[in-house]
This record gives sequence, C-alpha cells and structure tokens, in this order.
Amino acid sequence: MLETSSGEAAASPSGMRGQREPKYWALKQHLLDLLDALPPGAPIPTERALAGEFTVSRTTVRQALADLTAEGRLHRVQGKGTFAAEPKLAQRLQLSSYTEDMRAQGREPSSKLLDIDEMPVEADLAKLLGIRVGAKILRLRRLRLADAEPMALETTHLPMARFRGLRKHVSAGGSLYAVLREHYGVEMERAEETIETALAGPQEAELLGADVGMPMLLLSRHSFGVDGKPVEYVRSIYRGDRYKFVTTLRKP
Repeated sequence: MLETSSGEAAASPSGMRGQREPKYWALKQHLLDLLDALPPGAPIPTERALAGEFTVSRTTVRQALADLTAEGRLHRVQGKGTFAAEPKLAQRLQLSSYTEDMRAQGREPSSKLLDIDEMPVEADLAKLLGIRVGAKILRLRRLRLADAEPMALETTHLPMARFRGLRKHVSAGGSLYAVLREHYGVEMERAEETIETALAGPQEAELLGADVGMPMLLLSRHSFGVDGKPVEYVRSIYRGDRYKFVTTLRKP
C-alpha cells in the first residue's frame, strides 16, 4: 500500500493509472469544490474540524491548506483563521507603469519608498544601461500596493547622468514613468521582460505579508525609449498567490 509524505495510507485508486490518491489530495479537491461556492473572505472549517471530518491527521490538513494558499485560493490570517481568497489580479503583459495597470483594474495604486541610493554601477548592469563601469546609478526600492494590500517589491536602476535631479521627483511618490515623461521627455517604446519563479525569503515575506517559502513571480524588465537608448533595469518580486499575468499570442 502506498503512503503519503505524512505516512498515511493512500485513498481510493485513480481511474487513470491504478495508482492510489494521497489523502491530502482528496481533501484539497473537496476544499476546491467548497471554495467554488464561497464568496471571497468567507471562513473555511478549522484544521481540527477538517481532520475529524475526513479522518486524517492535522499534518495532512496543513499540506492541503498550504497548497491552496500558495495557489492563491486561500488567505490565512495569523490568529484569525483561513478564508476564501480574493481572485488574483490578472495583469496584461504590456509596457505600462504599475500605477496605470492598477487603475485600469479599478484598484487604487500606492507605493512605499523603502530606500533610494546613488551607487557606482558594476559591469553587467553598466552594459544593460549603456553606461561605463563605475558611473553612478540611482537605485529605487519600492513596495507596491493595491488598495493598501502589498503586491510587489520592486527595485529600479536608472543612470544618474541622464536623469539628474530624479531623486527629488520620485521621493514625492506617483508614477515613475510619468516623471520620466513630464520632466525628462522620455517616452517608452519597448522592453524585454523575463518571468521566472522564486521563493519568498524572510525579508520579502515580511514586506509582502506572505509566508517564507511562498511561491513568487520574479520579473526582470529592460526598458528602452523611443530614441533607442536604455532607460531602466527593473527586478520585481510579485506575490504568486495574488497575481497572474495575461498576454495575447499572435501567429508570427
């Protein structure tokens, strides 16, 4: 007889391959059916109640809840319980600012400036920004929020020589792209963006209100203006349980 990672005997056989189904998986499917009928914010039964109803251990219950939390179907609040999560924000992949993206979805965007530094640039980043090694760059670290809920941790790098005085403008908040357009005449034309997966470390988890080890979406954006010159290099960590990206594919 097969066993789950928690050492429990597996449940009913699968119709596909004759393999047995882990108990936590069967519980997870039951919870998915339950969530389909619940409004966002509705509480789900406690770990103790679920363990008793399905005759499984608390470890098995926690595994099912952890999966659903990582997938963005559940929202766990320390000391209060576990609730049906709000739908994920579906963000289209396009060359727009975070502020524009959130307003297009009817959300109120805001940012918290964590730190802003001037520093000499190293070789790899100098090449991306089209400047010499050792030249000064401005690095912004911002916590991005939607309706006051933490969504992303964003680190932006810009060449200082091209954007003198930028610090005072970005310190006031608002859209960076709007500042670049209004004060420096920069219009974005294209960007190369890479999306990877990562796990939240202690600092990211604390800032984003997530658990350590929570799946995250790691975006790297290399943006260019209409003059063909590189404007910025950005690395953003988005909550994988609250965010998803959408694009339209066309035949070349």
